[in-house]
Amino acid sequence: MTFDLLEQSLRARILVVDDVEANVMLLQGLLRQQGYRNVEATSDSRVVAALHRAEPFDLILLDLHMPHVDGFGVMEELRAQLRSPSEDFLPVIVVTAFSDQDNRLKALRAGARDYITKPFIGEEVAQRIRNYLEVRMLYRERRRQSDILRRFFSPQLAERILAGGVDDPLRPHRREITAVFIDLRGFTAFTERAEPEEVMEVLREYHAAMGRLIVQHEGTIEFFAGDGILVMLNDPVEVADHVERALRMALGMQAAFAPLAAGWRRRGFELSVGFGVAKGYATIGAIGFEGRWDYGAIGSVTNLAARLCAEARAGQVLVARRALAGVEARVRAVPVGELALKGFSQPVEVVEVVELTQPELQEPA
Repeated sequence: MTFDLLEQSLRARILVVDDVEANVMLLQGLLRQQGYRNVEATSDSRVVAALHRAEPFDLILLDLHMPHVDGFGVMEELRAQLRSPSEDFLPVIVVTAFSDQDNRLKALRAGARDYITKPFIGEEVAQRIRNYLEVRMLYRERRRQSDILRRFFSPQLAERILAGGVDDPLRPHRREITAVFIDLRGFTAFTERAEPEEVMEVLREYHAAMGRLIVQHEGTIEFFAGDGILVMLNDPVEVADHVERALRMALGMQAAFAPLAAGWRRRGFELSVGFGVAKGYATIGAIGFEGRWDYGAIGSVTNLAARLCAEARAGQVLVARRALAGVEARVRAVPVGELALKGFSQPVEVVEVVELTQPELQEPA
């Protein structure tokens, strides 16, 4: 076990459940001798209350034969607390005087990870506890990483990263990306007139519709606010068709937004959306500090997408023409001309993309 895992294990919260005081003292003494600092004990009459504590336990040593609530009842209560057994790994080690095969199988089927009969060898029990706590700590670390990754990436991509199929995306790296900036127009005026509950309802509908398309096209959210979203494609997983994916995503959002806007208009809310698309290199990785990380891209490509979006009229998908290199044959675009954009010393040639001629990407199963 590494030093960090050992330290985490020694801080683990362990619960001893037994109605015989001598057994409790024996197990508590063994645990404290091994350096565990957070050991609690309870009898069967108080175990359910202990299990419902706000801070969960990391390992439970459980007797089977107890009055009122036996060990099987305790494991049933634990199963009821878990949304899904696959979502957590809580080691329950049965420590009992019952050595028969029926009780052993029944306990393992009920959710026990191990079965130890009394009298036991202290060092053997200590080693089993260490082994299970190591798995528990690794599982919790994986869950923590998964939660972080799911903030930025689609669920299927987060799983690929955790499975080792993708290099660590949070380390700074340089890559060509296609950036798409989406902006909700009329939002400030809307928030001044609407009730807060109405604003939240509109945002939920807007984010749900845009979010489905971001996931479908395997985009990565770089920036997310009430009325603005910046999405990257081609990171952290490289794809050959990232410009086309970006354009299909933007046009899909354009189509999905129309019925939303019509419904809001009937309620007196005038809202529209604009899109800016650019291609270029950026340095990408985790930006922030412990407890508050964002996934950020540094480079002019994201700024260009934002400036193009600011120039777009309601419903327009404006694209820097140089981003279309290699996909022109599949794009129907209307020239807009050269635009002088803030932060860019030279005018940028811009087109409005109105259609892609190839079939839509299929949504992942």
